[in-house]
Amino acid sequence: MAEKQKVGEVFTYFAKAGVAGITLTDGSLSVGDNILFLGNTTNFQQTVESMQIEHNSVHKADPGQSIGMKVRDRVRPHDAVYTV
Repeated sequence: MAEKQKVGEVFTYFAKAGVAGITLTDGSLSVGDNILFLGNTTNFQQTVESMQIEHNSVHKADPGQSIGMKVRDRVRPHDAVYTV
């Protein structure tokens, strides 16, 4: 398995929209990155297809920023986000 690197953490999940709010703490994230969500009951990978900062689409986000992105499964606050 590839080396995983923590980039951030989920702070909210909008169930109706299927969108995760993620705070980037340790790394940056770009469209096209393969990421892993890991928590007590969360464990899945997906590719970043798009992300937004304050409702504006962005291609890349850096540590300290908070992003919203569509996720294919439910995530929970405090789930860790890794790039793989």
